[in-house]
Amino acid sequence: MFNEIDKHITRCHPFSATDLELFHARLKRKNYRKKTVLLSQGEVCRFEAYIVSGCVKKYYIDRNGDEVILQFAVEDWWISDIGSFSEQKPSNLFIETLEDTELLIIDYESKELLYQQLPHLERVFRLMLQRSYSVLENRFYATVSHTAEQRYLDFMSRYPTIPQRVPQTQIASYLGITPESLSRIRSNLHKKKSG
Repeated sequence: MFNEIDKHITRCHPFSATDLELFHARLKRKNYRKKTVLLSQGEVCRFEAYIVSGCVKKYYIDRNGDEVILQFAVEDWWISDIGSFSEQKPSNLFIETLEDTELLIIDYESKELLYQQLPHLERVFRLMLQRSYSVLENRFYATVSHTAEQRYLDFMSRYPTIPQRVPQTQIASYLGITPESLSRIRSNLHKKKSG
């Protein structure tokens, strides 16, 4: 039942069977239908969630009322609003399922207790946070230094399964371009390939 998350955390640090039992005892397995909002703007994020199966998006609504997608998350990834969760303050973001999704959820109090019981778990979450921050930095850099086509190609190479799972309009939002621009990019790339 916990095989995948166990592999995930033991990549960062070894855990004994007893350690893993303590960890499992603090996780809650939840299933959600497609289009379930897990977090709304103004709420405090009370969870960090490991995705067992499914696809989730994290986004905000801009002043024009449009969704701006910050993250897609699929199997073996985590989803949360880290700032809201760690500081227990209201979120500016939304988190919503794009498919029927199964999550393993840990709440703030459980995570803090586990840090006391399993100090090396803090190292695991620190390493995951560092990786997330690095991805975010690279994305910001790409946004200001790469063309839309380069960003699209990078997205396709980094996340090859996501385009089959989410609408093109949401990929365009993630890339910071219009759906029409994405269609043109895809059409041009197709012509280059076949020409």
